Amino acid sequence: MLFNSFSFLFLYLPVALAGYVVLLHWRPSWIAGWLALASLFFYGYWDTRYLPLLLGSILFNYWCARHRRLLLFGVVANLALLAYYKYANFFLPGHGWEIILPVGISFFTFTQIAYLVDCYRGGTGEYRLVHYTLFVSYFPHLIAGPVLHHKEMMPQFDRLPRFDMADIGIGLSIFVVGLAKKVLLADPISVLVAPVFAPGAQPQLVEAWIGMLAYTFQLYFDFSGYSDMAIGLSRLFGVRLPLNFDSPYKAANISDFWRRWHMTLSRFLRDYLYVPLGGNRHGTLSRYRNLMLTMLLGGLWHGAGWTFVVWGALHGVYLVVQHGWQALTGSSTPSWWGRWLTLLAVMIAWVVFRAPDLATAGEVLQGLAGANGVSLPRGMAGWTSQMAALGLHPAFDGIRWIDVSGPVVPTLLVAMALALYAPNTQQLFGLSMQWTPARWRSALLAMVFLSCLFNMNKVSEFLYFQF
Repeated sequence: MLFNSFSFLFLYLPVALAGYVVLLHWRPSWIAGWLALASLFFYGYWDTRYLPLLLGSILFNYWCARHRRLLLFGVVANLALLAYYKYANFFLPGHGWEIILPVGISFFTFTQIAYLVDCYRGGTGEYRLVHYTLFVSYFPHLIAGPVLHHKEMMPQFDRLPRFDMADIGIGLSIFVVGLAKKVLLADPISVLVAPVFAPGAQPQLVEAWIGMLAYTFQLYFDFSGYSDMAIGLSRLFGVRLPLNFDSPYKAANISDFWRRWHMTLSRFLRDYLYVPLGGNRHGTLSRYRNLMLTMLLGGLWHGAGWTFVVWGALHGVYLVVQHGWQALTGSSTPSWWGRWLTLLAVMIAWVVFRAPDLATAGEVLQGLAGANGVSLPRGMAGWTSQMAALGLHPAFDGIRWIDVSGPVVPTLLVAMALALYAPNTQQLFGLSMQWTPARWRSALLAMVFLSCLFNMNKVSEFLYFQF
């Protein structure tokens, strides 16, 4: 069941919210159980075969947390489970069977690894099975994050439930913004991506750049949209999820990018991988090694493939170069060009991330440099005389899959402008994510929601579901 589907919007969510409101006035102590049950149903709706896997993972980690001596064993077991489902096909090719990746396994496994590590470090565990089940399976975050810490969630589940119209207002508003990002921006420009990254496509200059830009902003609005929708849904139940995006394409350098992109995953990698490896405590070379290892493992977390390894390595190199530059010059990258250099580096890495294999990634990168030739879209054929006056005689038949006179490229340009210059969601609603009622705002969001409904003729999954 997808957040951007009619079954979720008009069946599941109303039932879940109605049950919450009824229990709020009848049996408030049952609300945690109701939300846990609704979350398990939400997960089982995808594929009931993997519901026992989620339940088994919850029970196993709950048991390990009750016995301190088993915490290390629990972490290793979680990593082994994740490695089996995500990497067996990669490391054991030709083994005679294909392992299907259970949806959301990376997120609920990382959430529980963080929980066990915190318990081992002396944190207080959760001894109520229902509340722990809700913490792990809470449906707004279950499939694609954010990655949660129990210390920021358990106190909210303990708090007396309430029905607050301010929460309803801000929750619905943020949800609609996220839905619009997905339905009105990410999905339309996705048609520009697949042809460029198809094996053997050998995109020429213009189509390679269009494809790279389209994927860069499709991924942003797809995942940022999901995160907004998750935050908005959770606010309907009075629970605040952590922010996951803070205008990452406005970052001044690559470190700043990782403080803004998928913020909860960056926090996890920092606290549970980079710092335990030694962080920056043992000299410059050790710091660079730890940065590279962290990003390599972060790349592998996204999937089993050499493209993800190379993507992680690229970001590791980016971080090492940035810190080396700062150590050499004693200053950060100048903001007036550092931002654009950072964005270009991120986009080049996205090419490798998106490509099905390294050979295809190489073809796209060659296309970006013009090595596959230069041609222009058919919609620019009317400009022949103007180009001839400049001494240019390009071909107009090289781009087989797009006409710039259509609506898709303008949608891409709008998406680029919004991501690069517009305020982000938390800025729109205030840093504290508060809400004040206004008729004009309600009318605007209602029109955006209706526009989303009219464009939901084809339900598409979120890109991060595959990770």
